[in-house]
Amino acid sequence: MHVGFKERLGHIIFETDTPAARAFDVALLWAIVVSVLLVVLESVASVRARYGELLRTLEWGFTVLFTLEYALRVYAARRRLGYVRSFYGVVDLLAVVPTYLTLVLAGTQYFVVLRSLRLLRVFRVFKLSRYLGEAGVLATALRASREKIIVFLTAVLSVVLIIGATMYLVEGPAHGFDSIPVAIYWAIVTLTTVGYGDISPVTPFGKALAAVVMILGYGIIAVPTGIVTTELTRAGFGGPPRVHRPCPSCGTETHEADATHCRRCGTTL
Repeated sequence: MHVGFKERLGHIIFETDTPAARAFDVALLWAIVVSVLLVVLESVASVRARYGELLRTLEWGFTVLFTLEYALRVYAARRRLGYVRSFYGVVDLLAVVPTYLTLVLAGTQYFVVLRSLRLLRVFRVFKLSRYLGEAGVLATALRASREKIIVFLTAVLSVVLIIGATMYLVEGPAHGFDSIPVAIYWAIVTLTTVGYGDISPVTPFGKALAAVVMILGYGIIAVPTGIVTTELTRAGFGGPPRVHRPCPSCGTETHEADATHCRRCGTTL
C-alpha cells in the first residue's frame, strides 16, 4: 500500500522503530545538547565578551532548526491539536519562544531562564530506552497521588500560617519577626528542616515552639513519601504491564502490549 509523504514523515518524527526514526532522534538529541551548552557558555561573562556574537548566531541557528522541527511535528501529527496541547508539544513551543521575544521586547535577557526547558527535550531519549515503561508507572503514581498531596499541602499551609502568626506574637519585631509573612517564612524554613539561620527565636517560649516545629518537620516529610510509594506499588503491580508504544496524535508514550487504540485519545496505534 502506498504511504504518503505526511505519513512517512510522521513515522520518522514520532516513532523510533526504524533506522530513519532512530537517526532523527539521535541527531535531534545532539542538537539539543549543543544548544543547551551554548546557553550555559553564554552566561559566562568572559566567554560572552569574547564569543558573544558567535554564540548568538549559533543560538539563532538552533532556534530556526527547532522551529522547523516543531512545524513539521504539527504538520505530521494525526491530530494536530492533540500534539500542540500535549506535554512535549508545549515544551517544543516554549523551547523556541524566548529567542523570538528578543525581537519585540526590551530586557528579554531575563527570559533566558526559559531556555532551560530545552533540557526537558532530552527526555525524548527515553523513546530509545527500555526504561520508558517505568517512567510511565511513575507518572501514573504521581497523578493518582495528586488529590492526596493537595489535601496534605493544604493542611501544611494551615499549620505554617498558625505557627507563623504565633511566632510573630511571641517574638515580635524586636527579635527580627517584623510581620506575619516574615514569621511564616521562618516557619516554612524551619518546618522543611532547611534552617537558613537568618531569623531565629530568642525568648524561651519561641525556642520551645521552634523545637516543636523542627520535630514536626521530620514527620511531615515522611507523609508525601508514603503516599507516592503506595501509589507506585499500585501502579506497578495493580494492572497489566505496559510497553513503549507512543501515540502519534497526543504523544502518550506507554500502552498495554495488546492495545490497538490510545488509552487517552482513542487514536489507532
